[in-house]
Amino acid sequence: MFAQRRVGVRRGQRPSRWIGALAGVLLVLSGCSASPPIEPDRLPTDTASLPMVLAGVDGVHKVSALTGPDSPNRTDRFEVAGQDLGSMFEADGRIWFVFGDTFGQRDPGMTGGGGDEWRSNALAYSTDRNPADGITLDGYTLDSNGSAAEPIPGKKIDDDEMTIIPTYGFAVGATLYLAFMSVRHWGDAGEWETNYAGLARSKDKGATWQKLDTPRWGGNSNFVQVSVTDLNGELYFWGVTHGRFGGVQLMKVASAQVEQQGAYQYFTGTDTSGKPLYSNEITKAKTIVAGTVGELSVVWNDYLDRWLMTSTDGGGAGSTIREAAAPWGPWSAPITLVSATDVPGVYAPYMLADYVGDGGRTIYFTLSVWDPYNVFVYRADLRKTG
Repeated sequence: MFAQRRVGVRRGQRPSRWIGALAGVLLVLSGCSASPPIEPDRLPTDTASLPMVLAGVDGVHKVSALTGPDSPNRTDRFEVAGQDLGSMFEADGRIWFVFGDTFGQRDPGMTGGGGDEWRSNALAYSTDRNPADGITLDGYTLDSNGSAAEPIPGKKIDDDEMTIIPTYGFAVGATLYLAFMSVRHWGDAGEWETNYAGLARSKDKGATWQKLDTPRWGGNSNFVQVSVTDLNGELYFWGVTHGRFGGVQLMKVASAQVEQQGAYQYFTGTDTSGKPLYSNEITKAKTIVAGTVGELSVVWNDYLDRWLMTSTDGGGAGSTIREAAAPWGPWSAPITLVSATDVPGVYAPYMLADYVGDGGRTIYFTLSVWDPYNVFVYRADLRKTG
C-alpha cells in the first residue's frame, strides 16, 4: 500500500506539468498492479536443480460414492448397478467420466465385475465443479431405452475380443477422443492380454463414437493404457502396457495431428543441457518410471508447482502418488495414496487438474473398489517438505 499524498497547485501556476507527472506515476503504478503472475515452467530443462517437494499425504478419506444404486447419483436409474474406472476430462463445458465394464443388474453381495446388461464401457458427464461434498452426475450418454449407452461396442468373445476399455479421454477443439484398449482375455489378478490400443472419435458431443483405424499401438506396446494432457498445443501421453506389471513411457503429438500415426514422438532421454529428446520410433522410447504401474493419471498441481502421477500398484500396495518437475521426470519414488490394507481391492485413482481445493493443496480423485465394484470420490491433502 502507498500512503496518500496531497498534491497542491499554487495560484497562477500552470498545472499541466504536475498533472502530467502525476498521470505518469499513476500509469506506472497501474501497470505494476496489473502485471500477470509469473507462470511456473511446466517443461523445465534444469530439473537437476529442482528438488522433490512432496513429503506425503494426509487426511485421506472417502468423500462419497460416485456410482451404484446406493450412491447419491442413484445410477440404477440408468441401468448401472456396477462399473469401474472413471477417468475424467473436460470438454464442451462438461466434465466427462469414462467408465469400464458396466453392468445393469447384479446379484446381492456379488464381488468384482459381472452381472447382466453388460456394456464394455459407459460415459457420464457433470457440471459439478465442487467435489468437496461429492460429485453430482448430470447424466450418461443414453441408448434408445434410456439406459447408459455403450460408446465403443466390444465383441464380448473370450480369446478374441473380450471387451473394449477406454482408459482416458481428451478433446481437440470440438472433437472428443477416447483412448481405449481391446482386451483379448482377462488373466490372473492385475494381468490381461490385449489385441491393440487405439482412439475413438466423436464429432457430436459424445452422442456417437467411431473407432479409428489409425493411430494404433500393439497389444504388447507401452501405450496400451494412457493418461493424456494438452500442453501448449501438444498432447502428452504417459503410457503403460497391459496389466499392472510394467513401467511408464512418454509420447507426444501436435493436437492437430492426433490422428496421424507418424506424427507421434517418443521420449528417448535428455541431452547434456537437460533438453528432452524424441524419436519417431517407438522402439527407442525410454522408461521414465520403473516398477509395477497400472491405471495411471497425470496432472499439473499448482500448490506444488509439480506434475503429479497417481496409479495402481501392481505389487499390491494399493494406489500411489509420485511427483516430477517435468513430464519426463525424474519422477519421485512412490508414496502410498490409498493402501490396499485400508481399502481392500482398491485400484484406478484418477485425478482432474481442476478438482482441487485450497490452491491445489487438497486433491480429489476417483477410486474404484473391487467389492462392491463401483467408483468413489476420495480426497487427500498434499504435504510439502520442510
